[in-house]
Amino acid sequence: MSGVDESEASAVEANPVAPSPEFVQLFTHHQRRLFLYILSQIPNPIEAEEVQQETNVIIWSKFHQFRTGTNFLAWVSQIANFEVMKYRSRKKRERLKFSDEFLETVSRDVLERSDELEERRNALIECIEKLRPRDRELIQQRYAPGEKGKHLAEQIGRPANSVYQSLGRIRRSLMECIQRRLTTGGLP
Repeated sequence: MSGVDESEASAVEANPVAPSPEFVQLFTHHQRRLFLYILSQIPNPIEAEEVQQETNVIIWSKFHQFRTGTNFLAWVSQIANFEVMKYRSRKKRERLKFSDEFLETVSRDVLERSDELEERRNALIECIEKLRPRDRELIQQRYAPGEKGKHLAEQIGRPANSVYQSLGRIRRSLMECIQRRLTTGGLP
C-alpha cells in the first residue's frame, strides 16, 4: 500500500461498515476528473495514475468522513492534493521543471473548469454520434492511437490532401455542433 501510512490502513480494517451506494456512485463518477486534476500537477500519465491509485486508497479508507450533500469533487481533490505533495517531495531529488505555485495554479484552473470540460466532452461524444457513418469512421481511424494522416490515406486508398480536407471539414462540423449544444444547453 504505497502512499498509505499504517494508521490509515488500520482505519480501513477498523471500520468494517461499507460505503453507501451514493458514495460509491460519486467515487466512480469522479474518477476521470480526479485523474485529470492529478495529471495537471504530475504531467507523466503513468506517475499520475500511481498517485491516483494512492489517492483512491485513502479516499476509500476515509469514506466515513465524507458528509453527504457536500462537494465530493472538492473533498477528493483535497486528498489528491496531499498525495501530489507527497509525490513531489519524494521527487524533490529530481529536478522539477515547474514551480509549486505554477502547478497549484494549473490544478486550481483544471478543478474550476472540470464541469465545463466534462460538458464539452459529452457534447463531442453526442456530436460524433450524429456524424455520417463514413465521417465518423474516418475520425475514429485518424485518432486511433499511433495513427498518422498520411498512413491513413494510404490505408484507405485516398490522396493525403483529400483525407486532410475531409478531416478539416469534419472537425469544423464537430466544433459547430459542440458550440450549438453548449449554447442551447444540449438541445439539438
